Amino acid sequence: MIDLRSENASSSPISNSRQRDNTSTSVASQPGLSSLSPYLNYDPVYFPPSQPEFIFPEGAVKQRGRFELAFSQIGAACIVGAGIGGATGFYRGLRSTTLAGQTGKLRRTQMINHVMKHGSSLANTFGVVSLMYSGFGVLFSWARGEDDSFNTLAAATATGMLFKSTAGLRKCAVGGGIGFGLAAAYCLWNNLIENSPSATQKY
Repeated sequence: MIDLRSENASSSPISNSRQRDNTSTSVASQPGLSSLSPYLNYDPVYFPPSQPEFIFPEGAVKQRGRFELAFSQIGAACIVGAGIGGATGFYRGLRSTTLAGQTGKLRRTQMINHVMKHGSSLANTFGVVSLMYSGFGVLFSWARGEDDSFNTLAAATATGMLFKSTAGLRKCAVGGGIGFGLAAAYCLWNNLIENSPSATQKY
């Protein structure tokens, strides 16, 4: 009798190795796909060269809403305010302790007090302003049913007016004007970014 098991066993590794070589060759021959694993079995038609960077469900918006962005904006505003206030407090503390001739533990304590005082004060201010802006933005988006530049301008103007409402009518108007100016600059910059060639090619 002739045992054919040895022949099958010896031929199967060769066929498998040839199949792997063909797969790796086909994958490596595709431009831009050399970083993929050569052992993947796929059809290159499903990977067009100009595909979108992100995949969104059908009917979904391509960006997060104002309510989703409110938490990160408030937190970032507090962190930025604490950083700026802390740096300002450090400078003022260093200047005041130097003029007073304080040294050692007394100077260190005074500088820590300046940093904590100015840092917490400015972080609180930035956080309150960001909270007002996010609240107005969410309210206008819900009332109008859409999110556009008009909501940004209206929210920033209302935030400036409300923040300075206790300082008199004139300062209230000035606060609204500052908010409107900052929002207008942001909208112009955002529109330039969205209409840039790189942004249009992405989608």
